[in-house]
Amino acid sequence: MLKEYKTVSSISGPLMVVESVDNAKYGEMVDIEMGNGIIRHGQILQVDNDKVLVQVFEGTEGLDVESSTIRLLSKPQQLAVSPDILGRVFTGTGVPKDGGAEIIPEKRLNINGNPINPYSRDYPNEFIQTGISTIDGLNPLVRGQKLPIFSGSGLPHDEITAQLARQAAVRGKDEQFAVVFAAMGITFESAQFFINDLTETGAIERAVMFINLANDPAIERIATPRVALTAAEYLAFSMDMQVLVVLNDMTNYCEALRQISAARMEVPGRRGYPGYLYTDLATIYERAGRIKGKKGSITMVPVLTMPEDDKTHPVPDLTGYITEGQIILSRSLHRKAIAPPVDVLPSLSRLKDKGIGEGKTREDHADLYNQLYAAYAKGKESQELATILGEAALSEEDKKYMTFANLFEDKYISQGYYENRSVEETLDLGWELLSMFEDSELKRIDVELIEKYMPKFRK
Repeated sequence: MLKEYKTVSSISGPLMVVESVDNAKYGEMVDIEMGNGIIRHGQILQVDNDKVLVQVFEGTEGLDVESSTIRLLSKPQQLAVSPDILGRVFTGTGVPKDGGAEIIPEKRLNINGNPINPYSRDYPNEFIQTGISTIDGLNPLVRGQKLPIFSGSGLPHDEITAQLARQAAVRGKDEQFAVVFAAMGITFESAQFFINDLTETGAIERAVMFINLANDPAIERIATPRVALTAAEYLAFSMDMQVLVVLNDMTNYCEALRQISAARMEVPGRRGYPGYLYTDLATIYERAGRIKGKKGSITMVPVLTMPEDDKTHPVPDLTGYITEGQIILSRSLHRKAIAPPVDVLPSLSRLKDKGIGEGKTREDHADLYNQLYAAYAKGKESQELATILGEAALSEEDKKYMTFANLFEDKYISQGYYENRSVEETLDLGWELLSMFEDSELKRIDVELIEKYMPKFRK
């Protein structure tokens, strides 16, 4: 028999204080019955002796102190999981929203998960093919890695994340692959774009989607990434699948965290975010990885929009400390209609050397991306010189590198959102672009590799 309390003492915003409560636990779920019989749901955010602070998921509008009845459910927030979650669309708390049947659970899992013992972690070292040249060729994604996308307001991060969800695959015949897509604080139009895109291309069959809209409660937004990662952990470690988790947009998640922190009157940290923002983000990001003895893995691509394109803003700044690199989108490339507008030079995958090479991608991969990066960097310097001094002041070598940079942007970076390039196609394209240089100019590639791969691209 669940204990009931009619001891609500105050209601403020999405929070209510309940007094004279026995044995309440932090994170415990509660039901709130209104005077008219309607049930709302909440979670205990704070316990102070016999007083508890409850966050109401659906908001407190219409609740009153005298007629509200609180029932403690003696359990944390849980997600019902079974193999049937694949191909389904859920709310941010795991309730089906696609008109399909309720999930008959194989088990119910605590959405806060269990931390992975560092000793049990396996090192990420296997390549994931995304079909996007700027990622596969220059900043490879490795199984078990956390590789965020840093975007800005108005940049096409939705299109890139949809492309990732459609195209990402692991190489190998016996590998089962799944995508868990969590959208936080997005508009209805964006949600429909993701659902329609994955449905029309058939990618929904291997995907699980959790959608939290901008007008949904902030407390639900805080639960959404944890619900998504709980589904991912089930697919990866109980069903032995290789899982890619896309979290879009983590900035909206952090805004919700700031909103609830302010409602609780906590002392604010940098830019008003709570002081525990780093710790909170780490509890999400560190749920990605591989475990020794388990076939499955969780690879994570968090997407975040940088306010005013500021990389020192707390959200991208702290994310950069916890994750292994970043893919940065460029506003100037977007203005040139280059899609996807990935800014190659500041982007980085810290684990790229672990997932490439013979037997994983191809033996020439490492040398090739070093040479492409160096040539493009020199080409961008030449473009800047031409802007300042005029093209007539450039040397022939500078003009050659500037031509390369333009070709690189037009052919390599720009591929559209529906072209799926294999890693071999990406590597061959790199050789084709470098064929404009003499062998002696390709100082970062082993001579044997030049002799093996270059001849077929030379006219």
